[in-house]
Amino acid sequence: MIVVLRGKLIEASVLRVVIDAAGVGYEVNVPVTTAERLPAVGQEVTLLIHHVFREDGQALYGFAQADERDFFRLLVEKVSGIGPKTALNIISRLALPILRQAILHGDVALLSQCPGIGKKTAERLVVELKDKVGPDAVGGPVNVGATSRQPMVAPTPASDALAALLALGFKASEAEKGLRTAVAKLGTGATADQLVKAALGR
Repeated sequence: MIVVLRGKLIEASVLRVVIDAAGVGYEVNVPVTTAERLPAVGQEVTLLIHHVFREDGQALYGFAQADERDFFRLLVEKVSGIGPKTALNIISRLALPILRQAILHGDVALLSQCPGIGKKTAERLVVELKDKVGPDAVGGPVNVGATSRQPMVAPTPASDALAALLALGFKASEAEKGLRTAVAKLGTGATADQLVKAALGR
């Protein structure tokens, strides 16, 4: 099982990277927050990996920080109805301290803003994770510290564009593909509106 991947970054987009490690190219799914911390293509990068085995293949999910990887694992392993893709979208949409705070306070409305999360799934997320992200959680990856000083959301152009495409009715896979194409065309400095228009072919 792969838990850490270090190598040369040979491809990078909003939700996907390819890393050359010892001559083997590994495709890794990443959240927007990790994509924004990546070095330039051609430089060395290290990602913490969550390795998913499925009947039809395998998938790698990479994170720049351990707390994001650990929270991702909580989502996919402890909350019924949340798979790796949905968990990645959740972490891409809201800052990690805000996710923890929303769970602690049962803020279903805020959690429901995440792509792929309806009210019932948000309620399950609160019920199943509240004791795992609270200050009394044992061995959890969370330190909720002074989260009130954090911004309410992590508004990045890419995460906003992804949410907008999903709100327009695109499936998650279609939205992600369109967003990758838009970023490849416009670059990481594009606004959310520009990314959405490019993803729509305008």
